Amino acid sequence: MPTASHPAIRRVKRQGAEPSIHGNKLWKSSCLLIDYLNKSPPEHCQRILDVGCGWGVSGIWCAKTFNSEVTSMDADPDVFPFLQATAELNGVQTEHLVSRFEKLTTRQLSRYDMLIAADICFWDELVRPVTNMVNRAVKAGVKQILIADPERSPFFEIAERCADKHCAEVVEWSTRSPIKASGAIMVLENA
Repeated sequence: MPTASHPAIRRVKRQGAEPSIHGNKLWKSSCLLIDYLNKSPPEHCQRILDVGCGWGVSGIWCAKTFNSEVTSMDADPDVFPFLQATAELNGVQTEHLVSRFEKLTTRQLSRYDMLIAADICFWDELVRPVTNMVNRAVKAGVKQILIADPERSPFFEIAERCADKHCAEVVEWSTRSPIKASGAIMVLENA
């Protein structure tokens, strides 16, 4: 799992890639998500959509660990050189998709067994589009939805709406390895 000081990441930065929507580093909630998945392996993980993927660490881990077909989605195309470097370091590849939460259709979402995300609830303005995306994913038959966060208030607003509508639950989580992190994970089972 590369950090900003890793030679491969520094090389991408020297080549001029500069993400604009917070895709500029490894976010610790990705480590929470990976630790959760490692300790609670999903039953349905053949096709995974990693939304707001940034460097794609969580999805790449799933591709490597579960041999999943992963689509890495982000609104910022400038994250993909970092994601590609991370994927190459791990000997896997993912499909890249430039899109926003509100642009994902039910039909697109129906292709996936699982939707994962980390650190995507950082602005109040994201509550509606993320909640609506989760609603569409449930309607599309996505079997499991996991969103990890360092416990920001927009995350809890989304989780509360999903709990009311879909019986999602929030699980407090922390890990010491590979990077120390703590927060919460919204777990929505739709199988």
